Amino acid sequence: VQLQASGGGLVQAGGSLRLSCAASGGRISRLAMTWFRQFPGKGREFVASFTDYADDVKGRFTISGDNTKNTVSLQMDSLKPEDTAVYYCAAGGLSSTYSRAPFDFHSWGQGTQVTVSS
Repeated sequence: VQLQASGGGLVQAGGSLRLSCAASGGRISRLAMTWFRQFPGKGREFVASFTDYADDVKGRFTISGDNTKNTVSLQMDSLKPEDTAVYYCAAGGLSSTYSRAPFDFHSWGQGTQVTVSS
């Protein structure tokens, strides 16, 4: 499975961004599609899946999928400076549906930078 992420950028605090992840070589309906992010000097951390959200993004971020386009999106609202990170989409087998661990996902997008200014 190959993943192509897009949609990052610079936004002011309180603003919104929408990230997209286009999948090829596999159907998103048969994969565990998940978003992670990575802060400078840190490991990748879980952000959102179709079954769960990280506590600090609940109510602000929304994950969705378009089976026709084979694309997963992450709508990010009420952005905060502490959301600044590189965001990655990831795909795993259905056994990874409830996982928050990066090692459970076999395919990764290239990462897209999200910068939120105060």
